[in-house]
Amino acid sequence: MTQHSLAFPAVALVTSLLPDPETCWDAVQRRDRVYNGRFWFSVKTTGVYCLPSCAARPPLRRNVDFHASPEAAEAAGFRACKRCKPRDWVLGKGTDLGLSRPVARACALFEAADADTPPSLAEVARQVGLSSGALGKRFLAELGVNPRDWLIARKRERFRNALRGGASVADALYGAGYGSPSRVYENSDKALGMTPATYARGGAGAHIDYTMADSEYGRVLVAATQKGIAAVFLGDDDRSLEKSLKQDFPAAVLQRNDAGLGPRVKAVLSRLYGRKPTALDAPDVPLDIVGTAFQWKVWKALTEIPAGETRTYGEIARSIGEPKAARAVGRACATNQAALVIPCHRAVGSSGALTGYRWGVARKERLLAEERRRSSR
Repeated sequence: MTQHSLAFPAVALVTSLLPDPETCWDAVQRRDRVYNGRFWFSVKTTGVYCLPSCAARPPLRRNVDFHASPEAAEAAGFRACKRCKPRDWVLGKGTDLGLSRPVARACALFEAADADTPPSLAEVARQVGLSSGALGKRFLAELGVNPRDWLIARKRERFRNALRGGASVADALYGAGYGSPSRVYENSDKALGMTPATYARGGAGAHIDYTMADSEYGRVLVAATQKGIAAVFLGDDDRSLEKSLKQDFPAAVLQRNDAGLGPRVKAVLSRLYGRKPTALDAPDVPLDIVGTAFQWKVWKALTEIPAGETRTYGEIARSIGEPKAARAVGRACATNQAALVIPCHRAVGSSGALTGYRWGVARKERLLAEERRRSSR
């Protein structure tokens, strides 16, 4: 990982950042497309797994489980839903997943092309019936990245997947479409968060310290690398927080370090209780979180919302100069790993209603209420 580093997503940032069950269930009930790619849910009675936005008949809560990826759902014995086609979200083929037909078709064309010789933007734009400029704007609005960055993301994802599958570094390099090994090693922090050889060994050598603390909102987990804070989670107990940390960083060496992380915890709690304003460039809370340029624009905008106030996804999109990117803003909020430091609890739906929150809607409501109370003093 690198501080403020850029690691571009494919169609969505497919990640093991699994929201809490309450948030997941709330998203499923609302068929919230913002959470497509954040988690998948399975239904025991039908044996299938779906996207949160699936239009099928709503299941009963007792029959539903949540998964961080299609692979996790399939490993648990579930098959892909034929209605919402949950694997197509990863591949960028589905038009019923919140993507317009031109963007979904463009993603599919890029995906199907030879990795060594991807088609030009102009060629793909022509095939989907748009100009290059119009297609680029559609990508930014719906995915939060331009086509070039999407292609970079897919190349990196192919490289990572090949390494995970046991391919040699050389085979993974050329199979993903890299013409030179030096290109990957020069940018290994962006592509993998570590060198290719280390990544191929399952993340051996990557080290993250973490600790826990009490707060008025439950337990707080703070995790950090040598460069800065890698995660801030909120929860009810240490066991579930540690499980979430392992899901988010499966390839890292995780070590509890209560004494060493004391100052970092103090800085996070200062923001929790309103003693210090939130800022991404604050010296006492340096961040080592991977995100796209678009995500960092959204996260910075969140820190500029006054405590106790909220902004809709659309308002945030307009504030960063991307008025049509409300859905991409929602996805950027959903992938925030640093609760409180990046105050995604201040983002709300278009109606002003509190939408899903990884650490629970009730906790989000309480955070905002307490911020308003402090601001009114």
